[in-house]
Amino acid sequence: MPFLIETWDKPGSQQLRRDTRDEHLAFLAQHKALLLACGAKLHDDGTDQGGGLYVVDLATREEAEQFIASDPFHRVQLFERVAITRWRKAYVAGECLL
Repeated sequence: MPFLIETWDKPGSQQLRRDTRDEHLAFLAQHKALLLACGAKLHDDGTDQGGGLYVVDLATREEAEQFIASDPFHRVQLFERVAITRWRKAYVAGECLL
């Protein structure tokens, strides 16, 4: 069962995000088989909002917790808050999966 993982950065942490971004992207590439989707949250003008969203194909909440805990952004304590929510695929890429 997939999980949504939403993160919120600590205020004033844009430089930490920039400094850790390459390591974070390497982590995502290493785990791309688990990623149904992921990306940064943006303001309407396209600037970074300070957080992200991951949709991961993992079997348990514990696996989702371990996944986000191993993200370099988590390691450098970028996140102010993390929410993990179990998710049911209904439509993906225009295809009904129900």
